[in-house]
Amino acid sequence: MSGYAEISSLLIDLEAAMRNSGLWASEQPAPEALASTQPFCVDTLALEEWLQFVFIPRIRAIIAAETNMPAKCEIKPVVEEAMANPGTELVRVVALLDEAITRAE
Repeated sequence: MSGYAEISSLLIDLEAAMRNSGLWASEQPAPEALASTQPFCVDTLALEEWLQFVFIPRIRAIIAAETNMPAKCEIKPVVEEAMANPGTELVRVVALLDEAITRAE
């Protein structure tokens, strides 16, 4: 499976894990919240909101544009620390995404 195909599949798995954990929001945050310049929008969004409204769309945009993935992706530790009980499936998928994005060319 190509790197982008694997990452696309993992993004679908991430959405499913978030939905199954009750972490998928039905409404988008205000534009001001999405405009944060802080890492993970820590000053304006919960981590699950950042995953849903910033991370997933940005990675999908990179895939659509066929541009380079970030050189390194390490969001698993942040997910484990920021969420009280992120669930094993969510952590598993995030770990796989970290690996796939980091090794993508």
